[in-house]
Amino acid sequence: MTSFKTIRARAEKRKGGPKALEKLMPEKPDLKGLAKRGDDRILAEMSKRVFCAGFAWSVIDSKWDGFEEAFLHFQPAKLTFQPEDYWEGLLRDARIVRNAAKIMSVRDNAAFMQEIAKEHGSFGKFLAKWPSSDEVGLLDLLTRRGSRLGGNTGQMLLRFVGWDGFVTSKDVVACLREAGLDIAEEVKSKRDLAKVQAQFNAWAEETGLPYIYLSRICALSIGEVRGK
Repeated sequence: MTSFKTIRARAEKRKGGPKALEKLMPEKPDLKGLAKRGDDRILAEMSKRVFCAGFAWSVIDSKWDGFEEAFLHFQPAKLTFQPEDYWEGLLRDARIVRNAAKIMSVRDNAAFMQEIAKEHGSFGKFLAKWPSSDEVGLLDLLTRRGSRLGGNTGQMLLRFVGWDGFVTSKDVVACLREAGLDIAEEVKSKRDLAKVQAQFNAWAEETGLPYIYLSRICALSIGEVRGK
């Protein structure tokens, strides 16, 4: 496998040097902040990622204030207490995107979040304690116990709430394949995900960098050069 030093050097060259690449890095993971994050805010982000899946993100963003109002500001306890006619009413609510399966996923995920909070104190505390070296295990849990949180949706949820992990985007997968990892062009199988996890674990040990940095640098090292 190619060392991460080589991949980083390639990204620096493509993006205008070390300082230019550094400016493209996301905020460093803040596990203390994640642990303090309210369950309502995490459920809101979870629901947003579900509704964005297969849909124009700009449309969801433009209607998000309406989503907040319609879904009672995503307070898990309130949502799980609502009767069937509340959920049926959302199917006619013009403030949101009226997709029945995704609407009902909010109810299911509110219940899932309450279960986790009961076990760990809060969903944020649960995420903050989960090691980045086992993102595959966390994604599996989200898929099994949550609703519509499999695949890329779960990865994007973790990224947007500030958990330190990788995302198997097209460019990241291309980088891994270029580096010598034997995985498919689209990482969907548990076997390929395990390989990706092992490689990021190795790079994390090699560099000491957060996984989110490794993932971003990997993506920026290959593919189309977008912008200056």
